[in-house]
Amino acid sequence: MRFGFYLPTRGPLARPGQLTDMAMSAERCGFHSAVIADHVVIPGNVASSYPYTVSGAFVGEDEALEQLSLMSYIGAKTERLRLVASVMVLPQRNPVVTAKMLATINVLTGGRVTVGVGVGWMREEFEALHAPDFAARGAVSDEYLEIFKRLWTEEQPSFQGKHYQFAPVHFAPKPVQRPHPPIWIGGHSKPALRRVAKLGDGWHPVGATAASALPPAEVAQKKAAIHAMAEGYGRAPGAIEIAYKAPIYDGGRAPDGQERRFFSGSAEAIIADIEQFANAGVDELIFDFRSATLAESLERMEWFAQEILAAAADL
Repeated sequence: MRFGFYLPTRGPLARPGQLTDMAMSAERCGFHSAVIADHVVIPGNVASSYPYTVSGAFVGEDEALEQLSLMSYIGAKTERLRLVASVMVLPQRNPVVTAKMLATINVLTGGRVTVGVGVGWMREEFEALHAPDFAARGAVSDEYLEIFKRLWTEEQPSFQGKHYQFAPVHFAPKPVQRPHPPIWIGGHSKPALRRVAKLGDGWHPVGATAASALPPAEVAQKKAAIHAMAEGYGRAPGAIEIAYKAPIYDGGRAPDGQERRFFSGSAEAIIADIEQFANAGVDELIFDFRSATLAESLERMEWFAQEILAAAADL
């Protein structure tokens, strides 16, 4: 089992010194990855429902550091920490420019990039960015993932799709990893699971929240469905991993019908939860240590490292 953490992209902790301290502390503590969110703008009026809170209200502030710039910055401040786009709102970004930026960060960090992607949920942000039609975002994302793979692996890639086209180009440098950086697909829907099976190297769901509870049994069920679909696409299902995010939304309240939220309470209770998710097939768990102050965030991270990390690493 590997462990990651949420890196702040907004609020009082999203400042150079605080971000550097948190990333370097996490690396010293033995965390494997930092996940970094993506919002280019927050429209003044957001009617779209956020899928990860019970009320549907978005939990972020109006400000947000740009995802790829922050990944590059943290990559320069660390040596081993894996940098995970979590998740990139893929259809909002030009696929060729984005593939170049990801390849550049990958090369400069010695191959430490994981590309987590999602199709997005905020219609108003798509409209503000003049992105492709919100209703077509799934099909657009599939094309963009194919474009990434071609640019990262082919000598003179080209692409002729419904939503994007380009003639043969030279694209270099290629990413360090072969055949390309891992691609994790976010989302719980049937189309998202099909996207994982067809195009992804990992499934990257948000769970353990009051609005988005994915208990171990459901994780195992969806993993089996992904593997069955992957075989249908002629892929080796064992190559698809699961990286499960457990953020603290809705004040950490438990889902309806449950006594407690997963990964809350004593160290013993959290370790027991981790074992359940390991048995369900989860390869990496990402936790949320963000708090009102840097000192409190580091204290929570260091407590987890001392009380849980070593005990659960071999699960």
